[in-house]
Amino acid sequence: MTIHFYLRYHTEFGQVLCISGNNDFLGNNDPANAVNLSYYNDDYWHVKIEFPADFDDTVIYKYFLKDKDGSEIFDGEENRAIDLSLINAKTISVYDMWNGANNLGNVFFTRAFSKVLLTNVPKIKTASLKKYTHEFRVKAPLLQPGEIICMCGSTQSLKNWSSSDPILLAPKNEWFVAQVLLNENEWPATYKYGIYNIEQEKILRLEDGENRIIQKNESQVEKVIIHDGFVNCPVTFWRGAGVAMPVFSLRSKKSFGVGEFTDIPLLVDWATQAGLKLIQLLPINDTTSTHTSNDSYPYGAISAFALHPLYINIEKVAGKEYAHIIKPLKKKQKQLNELPVFDYEKVMQFKWSALKELYEASKDVFKNDLNYFEFFELNRHWLVPYAAFSYLRDKYKTSDFNKWKKHTTYNESEIQKLVSPSKPHYDDIALFYFIQYHLHLQLKAAVDYAHKNKIVLKGDIPIGIHRYGCDAWTNPSLYNMHEQSGAPPDDFAIKGQNWGFPTYNWEKMKEDGFQWWRCRFDEMSNYFDSFRIDHILGFFRIWSIPLHAVEGIMGRFVPAIPVDISEFYNNNIWFDHDRYCKPFITDEILGWTFNEKTDFVKENFLVNGSYGHYSLKEEFNTQQKVEKYFSKNKIEEGDRIKQGLFDLISNIVLIEEEDSGGQKFHFRFGIANTTSFQHLEYNTRERLHDLYINYFYHRQDDFWRKEAMKKLPQLKRSTNMLICGEDLGMVPHCVPEVMKDLGILSLEIERMPKDSNKDFFHPDDSPYMAVVTPSTHDMSTIRGWWEEDRSKTQRFYNYMLGHYGEAPFFCEPWINKEIVLQNLYSPAMWSIFLLQDLMGINGKIRRENPHDERINIPSDPNHYWGYRMHINLEDLLKEQEFNDEIKKYVKESGR
Repeated sequence: MTIHFYLRYHTEFGQVLCISGNNDFLGNNDPANAVNLSYYNDDYWHVKIEFPADFDDTVIYKYFLKDKDGSEIFDGEENRAIDLSLINAKTISVYDMWNGANNLGNVFFTRAFSKVLLTNVPKIKTASLKKYTHEFRVKAPLLQPGEIICMCGSTQSLKNWSSSDPILLAPKNEWFVAQVLLNENEWPATYKYGIYNIEQEKILRLEDGENRIIQKNESQVEKVIIHDGFVNCPVTFWRGAGVAMPVFSLRSKKSFGVGEFTDIPLLVDWATQAGLKLIQLLPINDTTSTHTSNDSYPYGAISAFALHPLYINIEKVAGKEYAHIIKPLKKKQKQLNELPVFDYEKVMQFKWSALKELYEASKDVFKNDLNYFEFFELNRHWLVPYAAFSYLRDKYKTSDFNKWKKHTTYNESEIQKLVSPSKPHYDDIALFYFIQYHLHLQLKAAVDYAHKNKIVLKGDIPIGIHRYGCDAWTNPSLYNMHEQSGAPPDDFAIKGQNWGFPTYNWEKMKEDGFQWWRCRFDEMSNYFDSFRIDHILGFFRIWSIPLHAVEGIMGRFVPAIPVDISEFYNNNIWFDHDRYCKPFITDEILGWTFNEKTDFVKENFLVNGSYGHYSLKEEFNTQQKVEKYFSKNKIEEGDRIKQGLFDLISNIVLIEEEDSGGQKFHFRFGIANTTSFQHLEYNTRERLHDLYINYFYHRQDDFWRKEAMKKLPQLKRSTNMLICGEDLGMVPHCVPEVMKDLGILSLEIERMPKDSNKDFFHPDDSPYMAVVTPSTHDMSTIRGWWEEDRSKTQRFYNYMLGHYGEAPFFCEPWINKEIVLQNLYSPAMWSIFLLQDLMGINGKIRRENPHDERINIPSDPNHYWGYRMHINLEDLLKEQEFNDEIKKYVKESGR
């Protein structure tokens, strides 16, 4: 059997097109073994593949482009398949169109749309031809109810352009398909697709543009399959609205002092009532590291796969049979539910106690549950290491595996012995299986309920993993454990952010095709239809902070092209290694920093150098050393002195690259704000600043684009979830371009314009492939923000809302409403709102103090995540006037 593959594509000199597929003849989906196509004519590239005569498998294949720089760009079509068992032919020609990953139509075949929102494609039966020459396949994702695709053309077999009797195409595996017998005398033929209404039995419209053309088959070709891409009709800009809320912030009458998975259906009911189509959640993975409120931080998961026991509903686990076990907790449940915020430690304390008792009571039945066996087998790759890690964490009273007496280094065979059912501690291991199984059941039930009500669930993938978590323990080579990730300084955190996570070892991850990430996406797709990539900038470059630093300001971007020492000389910049790379400390700077404590600091922390300069004593020359000292010693005004020492340590201009022999350097971020830079001679400052601007804003851009393209295309192809990127902060120029090329939605926020020359971003200016929102979980709500900076509020009131005069001091409901409506009417695909911001339009039901609505304060590393709704979901469902108002605005805005 011979298959001719023709791909319509116009290349540039030096580019090569390849085909890869699911069998030996197409390289078994390994790009290294893919088959090259050859230039055929101005329109097509071609390759002929010979298959054995008895080969009757389904051929699943895709194309990719090898660019001049060696990079590989895959097309965005994931569903090209030829079932050879259904085709009786010795020679087949397949004509394909390149489907760029940025093709707008592709987004509507992600599971958010294909599995939840756009599932009402009419089912029609078309006559199955015993004899046909051509099979036409085309895509059309955004049809209205009762609409299907038809085609007609210039020959008798193509209905002679009949408007009353076109060929109807049947939906099949994302394509609309029709088989046609074309006679020898019908070449060349022209045709178009159209939209046909079944009930009205008429063509509503034909494609725009020129007719499509079918040329005469080559000799001996018996069957032709034509993948025609997307129907060429005006794009319908589908738009939807959603609500964002952490699970822990939900409040219901039946939960146990915190939001639980069993509360999600109530939120689904409310979203449906309010006309919304999406619910966005924060990360829901287990963060249990210390068994303290520090674990409330949802972005510090100890496992990228395990769900957090915090979200389990113990009443559901107990059922009727074991209800007596949790009945004594009813009073405590009521007390915890009445708290304005959730008490993490208390909630976990009572849940752990109840879960242990429930396990003991039901373990004999549980261990013989066939559904549990299935769950265990499907998840054992992460479930067993996670249970072992959790057991050892509790046994040794720390998640820092370096401090354990045994198993500090993960060894699979040893861990299999540790978790053996024959061990006396097996129940302590199996308890974690039990909890994860019930968490899965409860979340899956919530997911099914959401889908039944056509509500998309959107999850959140943190950029980091816990330094002392299960992932780092089982596979430390995948992470740079000697580094910490974070973010450079900005208006929200002037000292930068230090998240403490190890950075990813991308080169190591690439060796197995990013298996860890693919498994992570697979696990997430059990529950979510879409997800937000936290800090997508980290896939381009990450802000890496050395372990000896505390503040994010001490970091630099990795990877990055350093400044070579020759560049200083070539730019006539005087170079002194110690002056640029070591803290610049003088009497003047000490006086500004410490005032009356200057002599105390000199005596205890500094070494007097030459020419009025000082250096830090060896025992205080890093921020970590200073932090450790002040944590053990109580000194008058200790916090102020500690911060002053931090500032001295960060008072540098350059960071030397390790192992460069003093030849390569990176600029410290924000050098113009350092007294070290300010004390340099004028010409030196000017030339250094020019080199600084080049380093941060010009030289890295193409380099960072290539770094992202090594990772993001493969990761995006590994999942069918709708992907949104959190692209906030210091955004390189290449980021919007890469996200657009890959069809990843951006995040647009009014108060965080990506144009540094603007105060605000107007939702009207949003691109279509975007999510717009007035606030995120890392920000104050609309009402809270309104009171933070009077001058900004005034400018927003006059220029963004278009009102004259003085802005109200407080964010009145009508102001909040105007901001919500601005976002609803944006051209962006999605408008997603914190529930607090939606409730802010109603003076009766919104919280009294807007500052109690904030979820997180990124600049505060000790912030306790405890926000909860101030009213029950059951009561919110009864607020008919408010719910109808939201629904009205959503409908009127076209969402």
